[in-house]
Amino acid sequence: MDSITALRILATLASFAAFIAIACWAYSRGNRERFDEDARIPFQQD
Repeated sequence: MDSITALRILATLASFAAFIAIACWAYSRGNRERFDEDARIPFQQD
């Protein structure tokens, strides 16, 4: 295995780990209230 292949594998694994971390953060219970408030912003009247 040459070094470019190893770098590609590492980049793929790092990207997948970042995706899993972002998904866990987005669906965590602590963020639910904040996201619900942000979802209502377009419907609020000035």
